[in-house]
Amino acid sequence: MSISSVTQPCRREFLAAVGAIGSAIGMGHSPMSAGFAAAPSVRPMQFCAFEKFLQKLSYEELADSLADLGFSGVEVTARTGGRIAPERAEEELPKLVDSLAKRNLEVTILTTEVNRADNATNEKLLAVAAKLGIKRYRLGWFHYDDERPISAQLNDIRPQVLELAALNRQLGIVGLWQNHCGPEYVGATIWDLHQLIENVSPQELAAAFDIRHATVEAGRSWPRLYQLIKPHIGALSMKDFVWDDRQDKDVPFGEGRVDPTYFEMLRCDDLNVPISVHVEYLPSATAEENLQAIGRDFARLKQMLQSPQG
Repeated sequence: MSISSVTQPCRREFLAAVGAIGSAIGMGHSPMSAGFAAAPSVRPMQFCAFEKFLQKLSYEELADSLADLGFSGVEVTARTGGRIAPERAEEELPKLVDSLAKRNLEVTILTTEVNRADNATNEKLLAVAAKLGIKRYRLGWFHYDDERPISAQLNDIRPQVLELAALNRQLGIVGLWQNHCGPEYVGATIWDLHQLIENVSPQELAAAFDIRHATVEAGRSWPRLYQLIKPHIGALSMKDFVWDDRQDKDVPFGEGRVDPTYFEMLRCDDLNVPISVHVEYLPSATAEENLQAIGRDFARLKQMLQSPQG
């Protein structure tokens, strides 16, 4: 599909769905609790917020703040330095789930350091999450070694991927692999990620497609990366960037290099996966400042999903 091949019927259906979301939020309802009779052919979108820079908020404050912004879930950090330390998941994760549920929120994605199945802490963390009804977790990173051939490294990683898929199948949880830009990250180019998961069920391992990182890596060819990994997408990560000399720099959503036609593609493809709003450009700011930024970016994201792009 070319970037310019979006049809008008697709546009009308999508506008109706996003309009229903806006109406539900305006009436004080969660988007996921509203009836979407206006657009029965298009599924309602599920939005969550990445709480990486909101960790100073209590569970209750986090729930209240994100519910008031209109989110239906949270992408929660359960890794070293995150909101929940992996070794304390059995104690803390149920408390967080209960606090979110009081505001009709869920843990949509659990962001972890898990990249091996043969680790007792990893297995316990995922078992606790699955028991609590958490459906998805984000994997930790795999890194390239500059001293070894790429193909040999992928061959070494493949058994780990298959073992993780088997564990996920056993527990009833999906692992999400986010593409991250940079030469050290396996999966940055998408082709290597696709090679590792193409024969794995997306109900066991899927991609968390990040358009910001894909654009950094592919420039104008980002649609090819999206098309390649699309059948395996289990979540979408949303953020933006600009080039600062030779470095990519995070910026507010809609103010950077992410191509607006990406949202026309999403509208037509109707992937039915959660969309996670990431704010990475205020790492030293307060939780309140990050909340304000999340709210602005969320509003801008909905506008870009709704508005026809030229």
